[in-house]
Amino acid sequence: MTSSPADTRTAADTRTAATAAAPGLAEVELLIGGMTCASCAARVEKKLNRMDGVTATVNYATEKARVSHPATTRVADLIATVVKTGYTAEEPAPPPEPSDEAGPGESGDDPELSGLRQRLVVSVLLAAPVVLLAMVPVLQFDNWQWLSLTLAAPVVVWGGLPFHRAAWTGLRHGAATMDTLVSLGTLAAFGWSLWALFFGDAGMPGMRHGFDLTVSRTDGASAIYLEAAAGVTAFLLLGRWLEARSKRRAGAALRALMELGAKDVAVLRDGREVRIPVARLAVGDRFVVRPGEKIATDGTVTEGASAVDTSLLTGESVPVDVTVGDAVTGATVNAGGRLVVEATRVGADTRLARMAKLVADAQSGKAQVQRLADRISGVFVPVVLLIAVATFGGWLGATGDTVAAFTAAVAVLIIACPCALGLATPTALLVGTGRGAQLGILIKGPEVLESTRRVDTVVLDKTGTVTTGRMTLHEVYAAEGTDEEELLRLAGAVEHASEHPVARAVAAGAEERLGTLPGVEDFENIPGRGVRARVEGRQVAMGRLYDTLPPEVARAGDEAERKGRTAVVVGWDGEARGIVAVADAVKETSAEAVAGLRRLGLTPVLLTGDNRRVAESVAAAVGIDEVIAEVLPEDKVAVVERLRAEGRTVAMVGDGVNDAAALATADLGLAMGTGTDAAIEAGDLTLVRGDLRVAADAIRLSRRTLATIKGNLVWAFGYNVAALPLAAAGLLNPMIAGAAMAFSSVFVVTNSLRLRTFH
Repeated sequence: MTSSPADTRTAADTRTAATAAAPGLAEVELLIGGMTCASCAARVEKKLNRMDGVTATVNYATEKARVSHPATTRVADLIATVVKTGYTAEEPAPPPEPSDEAGPGESGDDPELSGLRQRLVVSVLLAAPVVLLAMVPVLQFDNWQWLSLTLAAPVVVWGGLPFHRAAWTGLRHGAATMDTLVSLGTLAAFGWSLWALFFGDAGMPGMRHGFDLTVSRTDGASAIYLEAAAGVTAFLLLGRWLEARSKRRAGAALRALMELGAKDVAVLRDGREVRIPVARLAVGDRFVVRPGEKIATDGTVTEGASAVDTSLLTGESVPVDVTVGDAVTGATVNAGGRLVVEATRVGADTRLARMAKLVADAQSGKAQVQRLADRISGVFVPVVLLIAVATFGGWLGATGDTVAAFTAAVAVLIIACPCALGLATPTALLVGTGRGAQLGILIKGPEVLESTRRVDTVVLDKTGTVTTGRMTLHEVYAAEGTDEEELLRLAGAVEHASEHPVARAVAAGAEERLGTLPGVEDFENIPGRGVRARVEGRQVAMGRLYDTLPPEVARAGDEAERKGRTAVVVGWDGEARGIVAVADAVKETSAEAVAGLRRLGLTPVLLTGDNRRVAESVAAAVGIDEVIAEVLPEDKVAVVERLRAEGRTVAMVGDGVNDAAALATADLGLAMGTGTDAAIEAGDLTLVRGDLRVAADAIRLSRRTLATIKGNLVWAFGYNVAALPLAAAGLLNPMIAGAAMAFSSVFVVTNSLRLRTFH
């Protein structure tokens, strides 16, 4: 399937043109540092958008801001605005020159992630004994509390440093987040424990934490909360590490796209081939592409003829025959003869680069989904702070006892410390993703789960998703007087000598049905028309080499094409004798998978770059009513956007590079794990086994995991709300608080573990 240059204009090009057309506007991308939650991204975006003429979109996952601004506004002013908000900003560094050696970040090492992992491991090792000593009285030896202080101090101060920094940044700019609660709660628990140890009775030898499960006023001078301070810090570091590990892969879709291209190219210089890096290729250069090699860049064939495998970019299963004057696309594979190509587009102008820009635009344009815990804490934190202040003032006014007032106020902060709230998301996500991995489903992060609840339409790419992506032999038709087995044997023998994918399908089908095939002589490939060779003394010809066809052979060919198959005419001794029909086979499980998606209330839509006849044939075989065919890769994004504009919430299932941008644009992207890295990285969910039935399982598991997270949050939030009045009334016994907090955490973890039973 070929297209005119006008057809290849992408949605990204249209948006860029529109931006450029606006007088006096420029666009810049900034790298934003220091964001710890989605509310941080919203804050930066809000500040930038307040500047005159500035339109900004900040993506927390990719840590980038795409800013459209007046030409009179300096980039330095934009950066200064971000810095004043409490974060860092800089322009991306220019891409490095191509090299065979791995650059920074490609080795798999991430300093930020490694540092967070180290902080987590040390904190867990130090906090575990503190929690055990506080909760198990039999372990409490004389002066055990001082050992607890020694172990807990580095956890609270050094381990919790990321939370304290983020809380301080938020407070400086009048914002309160989950980090504010964590920092205030842990520091209050630790600070009060220091006061009780050094100035109260808690530091006396022989002090014990008993289990007095009564609601009564307590002497704050004898209570320590080191286990709460250290345990909460360790638990929440685990959640932060899980989140950081997921975020690290956010930009991998673009890297996977760009890595698809060839790394070097054989350019013709004065009649000689000179191999140079692709980055040095210029428009007008002529370069050689041998069979099996990737085409280095977009261009026009000037010598030779071949079949080009475009499936990586277009999803088209049948290779495209090209000859002199035909356009070819970079990153596609030459499956046949030697080609000489003249470069017409290089670098950022190539089709591959434009598709990479589509993915980047789609990622930047995604809705900012705040984490559920952050939404709760956004209201909860200010309320808790007001309650703590009111408690202190109320007690001080009623009793005049500063110690009692301070004890009650600190108790409010301690019981509000969101241990279970912080565990709610990471534990459910950890168990849900672990169970998903066992079932061949990879969930990238908590922000993915909310999309699954609302999805009502699922767009299925055809090639490699609903079908196998490989050509297979389907039908053999022999004209009257011709033996079908003989026809297939001769056709298979001739095609066995060809490298064309259609030929390989015929040869493989013949070998499977008949066994060993005879040898051939005088094999000849006629570019764009077919092949011929001598087999068992007969001159066999296949393809478009016959001027006229017997009516029955013509009818058989038309019938095969009506079913969406590729019909190849076979004949010998100058007469057409029959046809062999090949097609991209529908996966055995696809019909069952479509039925499963319908049971979830989803409307399936088949989307493909293949011709409509083929698409409708496949759709009928698997039970899909709505078909969108003959779609260029760039237009798949437009199709998804059109469906969303109709009010639908769209999930996209695909496996090719051409699907990557659409996967990123859809409300939910499901990538087949048997597909390309670009599609896998752009998707929100990855189906490792490549079985479409798993798509329904993935959506069910995601919805179940989201429901578990919400249940955890409701419990954790309810526990805090129920306990706050007791704390404010001065009736919070520290042992009840510790036991209740432990039970709350155990409940959240146990509830999350129920996901292990998902089938």
